[in-house]
Order: sequence, then structure tokens, then C-alpha cells
Amino acid sequence: MRADTRLEGLGVSGLGEGGLSSGLGEVDEPAFSGLAERHRRELHVHCYRMLGSFEDAEDTVQETFLRAWRRRETFEGRSTFRAWLYRIATNACLDRLAKCRPEPATGGEVPWLQPYPDRLLDEPPAGDADEPETVAVARETIELAYLVAVQHLAPRPRAVLILRDVLGWPAKDVAEFLGDSVNSVNSALQRARAGMREHLPAERQDWTGGDEDTGTRELVRRFADASVATDIDTIATMLRDDVRCSMPPTPGLHIGRDAVVNDWVEDGFEGMTGLRSIPTSVNRQPAVAFYLWRKQEGAYLPLTIDVLRITGGAITEIVTFHDDQFPRLGLPARLPADGTEASR
Repeated sequence: MRADTRLEGLGVSGLGEGGLSSGLGEVDEPAFSGLAERHRRELHVHCYRMLGSFEDAEDTVQETFLRAWRRRETFEGRSTFRAWLYRIATNACLDRLAKCRPEPATGGEVPWLQPYPDRLLDEPPAGDADEPETVAVARETIELAYLVAVQHLAPRPRAVLILRDVLGWPAKDVAEFLGDSVNSVNSALQRARAGMREHLPAERQDWTGGDEDTGTRELVRRFADASVATDIDTIATMLRDDVRCSMPPTPGLHIGRDAVVNDWVEDGFEGMTGLRSIPTSVNRQPAVAFYLWRKQEGAYLPLTIDVLRITGGAITEIVTFHDDQFPRLGLPARLPADGTEASR
């Protein structure tokens, strides 16, 4: 039996975004879970924006559903069920940030940053979710540059910015979510916007189609080929003068072409052999997954994945993630020697 059928049998109607008029006090756990699951993906993206970590977002969504179930009798139908879940999720994020999140490092480094798989962002919305979820996964607010900038905001202004500017909640609703006044919310939003202007790059990548799309794809292909050949000189020609390079959670942020290239040379990248690559996309950005030949295994095994930000035909940022992110991103666990792609 579907969750909405169970709910209707209990006298709980209005399962769309119009609200649940009769409350949730008599709803059984399977029915409640079915209703909440419709919003899992957008809540996960919301928590990911707040926390910058895919794993922390997963844990926080689970905490949100647990809190919602335990407090179901407090839902009186005055707001939509979706808004009620967002309120719980936002406060769960704030609780987590208060306990265990350090400040970002000087210069913009965010060691806890993790990638978000495009394959999950591309999942069709479940149930009757439509436009709200489309907004929740909007490309310009899921890019790594945006995520990094958000992490520099204090937790409450961060929540206000995401709820107001990303999700479009009215100031009155956000004030209720956070237990603040409307004036406090508006003030926090102004501070958050100023902070974002300070930390966001001056230009944002636009990889949406047409000639620029073709040019970007070609640049990514050339970057992948030069990387497999460990041709640092060729890669350097693709980098903007002020390119930034980081590898969370490994400490270190390199800014400027010379600094980035010198770091690669010192790490022994030049002359490295046995690499292969697969083009992909992460956080709505072009990316390249690299594999290294392992003789004992008789296959190419995951090495790193480079997520690129491209502006004006040049690479302006490279965020490199370790091989432990490959399974989450849906990438093959190994590539065989014959050049065919192994099963994922």
C-alpha cells in the first residue's frame, strides 16, 4: 500500500505542498517514512550546501528524519510538510556545525570539502516534488567555488543565505525556522551576501552549451591527454595566471601557475607513467578521473579525480579528490589492460 493511501485512511489529507491539515500524530512509521523520503534528495543537497561534506549531509538527513519522526505530533499543518522538514534539517546542520566544524583555512582552503555526484543531481524528483527540487539542485549553487565560499560564512548567516537566496523562502518563514526576528534575518542576509562577494571568484564558469560548451569540452580533453602523458609544460599553457589548486582533505592551497606547476614537479608528477583517464562531471563541473596501472592487479586502479573550473577558455581552479571518492561518484573500480571499461 502506498504511503499516501495509508495517510488518507488515517484522515491525513493534502499530501502535496499545500500542507497536511490533520497533523501526523496517528501516522505509522512506514507511512511517515514514505512521505519523508519524497524529499530526501533535496534535503541532502541542502545539508550538503550547509556542511560542504557529502558524508556529513547523509548523516544529517538521517538525523532529520529521526527528529521529525520523534516530533511528528508537533506538526500541526500550519506550514507544508516540506517546509517543516527543512526547518528540522537546517537546525540539525546548525547543531552539527556548532559541535565539530573548524574554520576554513586562510586563503580559502576547505579540508572537509567532498564532491557531489552529478548522477544523483540528475535523478528525477520523486512523488509530487517538482519545481522546488529543481531549485534545490540549481547548477550555480552546487559548484565547488560556491560551496567553498559558503563555508566561510558563520553558520546562521550561512543558513539564512541558503534559505533566502537559494531556496527562496520568505524572510518571515526563515525567521520562524531559526527562531529570529525578520530584522535579524535581513541583517544576516546582508552580511552573508557581503561575505560571498568576498570569497566567490570574480567570474563564474558557464558550461551550458553552444560554442563555449564545445570549446570547454575540447580544453578538458586536452587537459586529460596532457595529464596522462605527464606533459606539465602543455598543461601549464591551459592554466590561468591566478589558477588555484587544492586537494582536500590534504592540507595545502597553491595559487598561481608557477606555484601549481612547481608543486607538481616536487611531487614527482613529471615522468610518471601508466596513467589512464575518464572524462566525467562533478558538482555540475567538468572533471577527469585518473587511473594508475598496477602490475600486481593487472589493471588500472583509481588514483585521483580533478574537478575543473574554467573561465574564458582557461583553467582557473583544480580541486583534486582522492581515490576513496570514486565509488560515490559512480566511477569504475578498475580499468582492464585491454582498454575496455570495467563494471562499476
